[in-house]
Amino acid sequence: MTGFAWTEEVLARVDKLVPYNAEEQAKQRGALYEKAALPFVSYVVTDGSLVTGQNPGSAKGTAKKVVEAIEGNASKRRG
Repeated sequence: MTGFAWTEEVLARVDKLVPYNAEEQAKQRGALYEKAALPFVSYVVTDGSLVTGQNPGSAKGTAKKVVEAIEGNASKRRG
């Protein structure tokens, strides 16, 4: 999975406003958290039927992966 990286929170200057570090909390709870090498670039992770995008810049890529997942599941049901 992915989500807004802590580095992005700091660079956006909202790290003092958010109640916790979502990246670290996900890792502590056993999630396989991935992020792009550079902050604020599009990054999408698909794991089975779970599709996550790292940040707002990932919206288009995330939407495309969701459509692919839906179309793939529809094809499996027809077969």
